[in-house]
Amino acid sequence: MSTLLFPQTPLTLSQKPFFLSLRNPSFLPHTRKWIRPRGLILAKSNGNDSVDTTDRIISAVCYFYPFFDGVQYGKYVITQFSPIQALIQPLLPAIKVFKSFPLNGFLVFLTLYFVVVRNSNFSRYVRFNTMQAIVLDVLLIFPDLLERSFNPGDGLGLDLLMSLDSTVFLYLLVCLIYGSTSCLFGQIPRLPIVAEAADRQVL
Repeated sequence: MSTLLFPQTPLTLSQKPFFLSLRNPSFLPHTRKWIRPRGLILAKSNGNDSVDTTDRIISAVCYFYPFFDGVQYGKYVITQFSPIQALIQPLLPAIKVFKSFPLNGFLVFLTLYFVVVRNSNFSRYVRFNTMQAIVLDVLLIFPDLLERSFNPGDGLGLDLLMSLDSTVFLYLLVCLIYGSTSCLFGQIPRLPIVAEAADRQVL
């Protein structure tokens, strides 16, 4: 009778006593819990502290280049909306200097590309934002060619041309505000269509 209640078979490694399992949780496969040590704070960094103030300013200024080069597309919008006039008014002296010489746009392009983008002394943050501004300016070739080849005097063609110019200008304005503001806060602005092309050019 005692043999049935208390068998004399020795315990094997796979037959650990119950109290050992309670003392050592490793024998309980589904009861282990990960406990985070006290004082450990998990936070996702937004990268603001890693960008120098100088890099932020240089990157923010670069987005004025495509806007100055394409400000003529706003000739219809600026005259119709006074808030946009007030927004552009402080930039008029800089725009006049930029437009004073026909080759200024090309010279700025060469300077930004060879002095900044291809210069490893600048951080990738500066070179990426500069390349975005350059690609955005290069895209202005397409509306310029369309406007030169299709220049209606009135009617539906003129309405379409006004819509195209206004769309290009508003896109440049949004890119200027978004890009410059993001750079001043140390964030990385990724412009539609432009960001992927800039990534491929900046190593």
